[in-house]
Amino acid sequence: MTLNVERADSRTLPSLKPLRLLDNAGHAVSGAETGGFALPDLETLLGLYRRMVIARRFDVQVTALTRQGRLATFPSALGQEACEIGAVSALRREDWLFPTYRDTIALLTRGVDPAELLAQFRGDWHSGFDQKAHRCASQSTPLATQALHAVGLAHAARLRRDPIVALTFLGDGSTSEGDAHEAFNFAAVWQTPTVFVVQNNQFAISVPLSKQTRARTIADKAVGYGMPGYHVDGNDVAAMYAVTSAAVDRARAGDGPTLIEGLTYRIEAHTNSDDPTRYRDKRDVEHWKRRDPIERLERYLVSEGALTEDVRAEITAAAEELAATTRDAMNTEVEHDPLELFRHVYGTPRAALAEQRDALAAELAGRPGGAE
Repeated sequence: MTLNVERADSRTLPSLKPLRLLDNAGHAVSGAETGGFALPDLETLLGLYRRMVIARRFDVQVTALTRQGRLATFPSALGQEACEIGAVSALRREDWLFPTYRDTIALLTRGVDPAELLAQFRGDWHSGFDQKAHRCASQSTPLATQALHAVGLAHAARLRRDPIVALTFLGDGSTSEGDAHEAFNFAAVWQTPTVFVVQNNQFAISVPLSKQTRARTIADKAVGYGMPGYHVDGNDVAAMYAVTSAAVDRARAGDGPTLIEGLTYRIEAHTNSDDPTRYRDKRDVEHWKRRDPIERLERYLVSEGALTEDVRAEITAAAEELAATTRDAMNTEVEHDPLELFRHVYGTPRAALAEQRDALAAELAGRPGGAE
């Protein structure tokens, strides 16, 4: 899928109305609403549906485990499946993903094992998976820092003539950070093969978008940097996939970065320690529940005869199997070695670090001043 000249014009403001390919009732739309993008074929859409259903079951299961005390914290992406699954499904295996702390289901979709995914939320490791093997960076907690890392890798790939693309997720709150500005500007100036996907779930924890920017949309900011920007219905996985696929193709062809804003909503709390009732109206939550991304695609697939009861049952079974695997992994106690804190910090340990390690080893051994 390629962009035509008009759509790729970085001087044109994105549509104020989010572009979409399926409406809330699951009907295909046409005309200006589509932004010139085509609805993906049924096989692709069925694959996206499968990934979203499995991802949601995983998210619900992990949230339950967190409430049971099996994890220290977990930022749910319930309701944002279309943004995440639609975007990462547009990548090739060799492309790189730079996620935020909320993008666990995106990593799951990229093939990361659930136990390795959740290691950091349980406090086992900061990042429990092999980043190079999965072409996924660690989940970033500091806002927007991962965007700089994505641009850096993409720029290096361009210099080496390595035809890969780096996609990074940001939240709406991240776009208020200086790191986001630096990433956008550098990527546009140096035409790096980077795709920025902003999941605008309308709250930076408790701060609404209206208190973050006076721009009509976050996608509008792309014009100032000199790159294309798209304002997309983030609960329409077909649109997210189509727009991101075009942006990935554009980046791979050497035509530079793209900023995509997916307008969506966070159904659950920011994390398990958050009380969203203090800053948002319950009626808004109910409104967005009726715009559910999975139900929207499901209606379309059923109407087209692509989602039969047998297929639905197979997908449900796969989702339940993953949930069971996740439960088993989180119900297994892990033995921690406190001295592991000092490994992998430096290639050649510094004297001060070695001294601290020896002191801790002595304390653990019950011999004050002694050695391990």
